[in-house]
Amino acid sequence: MVNCPLRGLQCVTYMSDRIRKIAIVGGGTAGWLAAGVIAAHHKSDDPNAISVTLVESSDIPTVGVGEGTWPTMKNTVRRIGIKESDLFKHCHAAFKQGGKFVDWVHGNGDFYYHPFTFPLGYGRLDLAPYVDDIASYAVESNFQHHICEAGLAPRTLAENDYSGQCNYAYHLDAGAFAELLKTHCKEKLGVEHVIGTVDAVSMHNNGDIQCVHLQGEASEKSTELHADIFIDCTGFSSRLLGKELGVGFKNMDHVLFNDSALALHVDYPEHNAPIAPYTIATAQNAGWLWDIGLTHRRGVGHVYSSKFLSDDEAADNLHRYLGAEPGSLEPRKISFQSGYREKFWKNNCVAIGMSGGFVEPLEATAIMLVEIASRYVAENIPPNRDIMSITAKRFNEQMHYRWQRIIDFLKLHYMLTQRPEPYWRAHADETHIPESLKEDLAIWSTRGPVSADFDSAIELFPAASYQYVLYGMGFRPDFSQQAYLYREQVQAKRIIQQNQQVTQQMLRTLPSHREFIDKWLATTG
Repeated sequence: MVNCPLRGLQCVTYMSDRIRKIAIVGGGTAGWLAAGVIAAHHKSDDPNAISVTLVESSDIPTVGVGEGTWPTMKNTVRRIGIKESDLFKHCHAAFKQGGKFVDWVHGNGDFYYHPFTFPLGYGRLDLAPYVDDIASYAVESNFQHHICEAGLAPRTLAENDYSGQCNYAYHLDAGAFAELLKTHCKEKLGVEHVIGTVDAVSMHNNGDIQCVHLQGEASEKSTELHADIFIDCTGFSSRLLGKELGVGFKNMDHVLFNDSALALHVDYPEHNAPIAPYTIATAQNAGWLWDIGLTHRRGVGHVYSSKFLSDDEAADNLHRYLGAEPGSLEPRKISFQSGYREKFWKNNCVAIGMSGGFVEPLEATAIMLVEIASRYVAENIPPNRDIMSITAKRFNEQMHYRWQRIIDFLKLHYMLTQRPEPYWRAHADETHIPESLKEDLAIWSTRGPVSADFDSAIELFPAASYQYVLYGMGFRPDFSQQAYLYREQVQAKRIIQQNQQVTQQMLRTLPSHREFIDKWLATTG
């Protein structure tokens, strides 16, 4: 720290021709997860190694409802160095083996699963042309539908952490997760933690951020924090990339209509009540309800479009779902816009988390994008500024592709519905469907999604995910147009029978979800 001649301020400055200092502005899940991923990747005793500082304000609340994750989180937590049992203990975590979509097709109690485990035979033989009812594709090709319906854990006590035949993610308390990451980053990964509120930003002549001016909370003095790369984790405000660097926002509300959510916590009726090992998404007249089971409570909320539903009507839907008297619950209101920034990396500033974009939490993409973006930054921090523009260009290209894929995949859940309400009919209107998705559906009309359609190294959702959702929503390719290609009936029948055998075996051997968590954590230190 040196005295800064400008304004007589204290100045925390890091002077180097090389890129050595990363400053993350903003905490919460996005900030601390980014800090953990980057710091773990660059952990070293070498004085020339990358260092990470995170600055956050104690009086800026986080959204705190991102309680569902994607299976990528297993590897992320392991790479950061957090024990899986510690994650469960500190974050009241539970296993998530997929999503159960209720009432999305007809609204008459219908449901289908998007499980996280690939279909048996995946990559060798597509079972879709061979099943009797393609709407039961997930049942015929995958044991996880039955495991979820039975409320079972994804593995036995004899199996190691981060393992098991059933692929899984987590449900976790977002606030507790951020605190766990904070402690781990500070104590194990050497992340410097600064408390302060950004009240100004200084720029270099070339458009880079020079420093952020922090108003200290324990002192009237202001501090200047300099860094080589700034990571914007300031949430919806996008304080650095959006406000200071002027990067515009690409609004996608014309594709994804939801712009509001009501969220609350619900206690279990008994402390040993069953925990659903999946996220429940129940369609409503103009939106859907999430229901996420943790070990100590449920997180429940209603995502909806304010153009089709008032806040009071959404609250009524929420009360009916929970069997509560109108007005007896006080959910928190969250407003948002669906979309993403025109750039995610500009000059020496990278947006990670909601500062770069946001869509509804239908497939838990928010935290997954934080993981992916943080890992890219960690693995591609240039040694000097000469090639930063190339790194930024490639990052922007990849993130734009990912965001478009996410929006297409989420839209897929809506557009095939048979529900009659105006909200759902508007989703099925072709004018609100992206051209890229229309092209995919045209190709899939005769053969369905296959692995070769998703062979990019930056895909988020594999062909299996599209198959589960498409077929679960009742989409039926006309395989008869090329019937001569589908002559593997014997092999298909064998795989389906194998799936039935594996399913019965797992139903006999896997423990209940809560039972597993209680016994497992009781044996860990």
